[in-house]
Amino acid sequence: MHLLPRWRLSGYYFFYFAFIGAFSPYFGLYLQSLKFSAWDIGLLMSQMQLMRLFGPNLWGWLVDRFGRRVAIIRLAGVVGLAGFMAFFWLDRLPGMLVAMAVLAFFWSAALPLVETLTFDHLREERGRYSSIRLWGSVGFIVAVMGTGALLDFVAPVGVLWVCTFILLGILGVALVLPEAAQSHSLASEQPIAQVLRQPKVQALMSACFAMSAAHGAFYVFYSIHLDASGYTKTEVGLLWSLGVLAEIVVFMLMPRIARRFSLRDILLLCFAAAVLRFLLMGWGVESAAVMIFVQLLHGLTFGAYHASAIAAVNQWFPGKSQGRGQALYSSLSFGAGGLLGALISGWTWDDWGAGWTFSLGAVFALAGFLLIYRWVGQDAVPQGGSVPGAVDVRKPEKTSDPVQ
Repeated sequence: MHLLPRWRLSGYYFFYFAFIGAFSPYFGLYLQSLKFSAWDIGLLMSQMQLMRLFGPNLWGWLVDRFGRRVAIIRLAGVVGLAGFMAFFWLDRLPGMLVAMAVLAFFWSAALPLVETLTFDHLREERGRYSSIRLWGSVGFIVAVMGTGALLDFVAPVGVLWVCTFILLGILGVALVLPEAAQSHSLASEQPIAQVLRQPKVQALMSACFAMSAAHGAFYVFYSIHLDASGYTKTEVGLLWSLGVLAEIVVFMLMPRIARRFSLRDILLLCFAAAVLRFLLMGWGVESAAVMIFVQLLHGLTFGAYHASAIAAVNQWFPGKSQGRGQALYSSLSFGAGGLLGALISGWTWDDWGAGWTFSLGAVFALAGFLLIYRWVGQDAVPQGGSVPGAVDVRKPEKTSDPVQ
């Protein structure tokens, strides 16, 4: 009988996303305290996206060729921690670029491998994925609120200590993660090139690229934007946490939402929400109520969007191509799209200002909306089977019955 290592997997997600919760909102403020320019900050933070552009594909290829998935996850934990600790001794751009690249390259290896490891442990119980992944959101909230409160009383360098502790947690959990047998259905095997020639797949990947580019300024400059507008570090943390709470609620509701609405309808709503969100983010920062609404929209622009996109990839890339499909999704969206968004925002922030920089994000979101509207049809997702993460993206049947 296979015993699911539920808490070890949940613990990894907790610490992995706790690192994001401490790093993404506050490391830019630390760099600002070192007197780096907006372009330098954007360049440094973009290393996380740059390494996700090709890192997951390389690590995925190594796993396909040599196996030893858990060993690579543990290696990523060790080298990622070592790369980050270099920040305690560095304060110049060239050295920090190297350290950030090392951290990002190895850190980017872990999550796609842990995702496939989790699904292999779940086997036929993939509907339990959400209850495990949920702890990642909990970790993010704990870290973003705790770090924000801490930085109201200590110097920005405190973020280095928090992130180091969290990276130690990632390594500790990685050391006790068990391997799982990998199972692929040969009957559903399909060359990945054949999958990528489908217009719906090309449109989805392009739209995902656009959505991540739209979020570029958000992940690099949102905390700086709030701080410059008079928000305290605690308030910054509360706003980030609110977004993740909205994400958690959406994750919990996705099974019901996906049975009532088609994949296309959900994605169109998510991209439309992103257009509104980034316009309000750029021009409505003086209103706390507007910022609260902006963060509630994160439930759509990340939660529902990501759940739907990853579900589509799992269905459209069958058999052994599924792992490469997920790596491609991560590389093109969070990698290439996030990199472009971060670099452009670093270039425009000082000259254009926050309003127009975030408005450019809205333009990217609009491009993604048009791609989905034109190329992803109501019948784009094949019938049959449930989708990982308890997200059912089958075209819904017309019914007025309550969804159980």
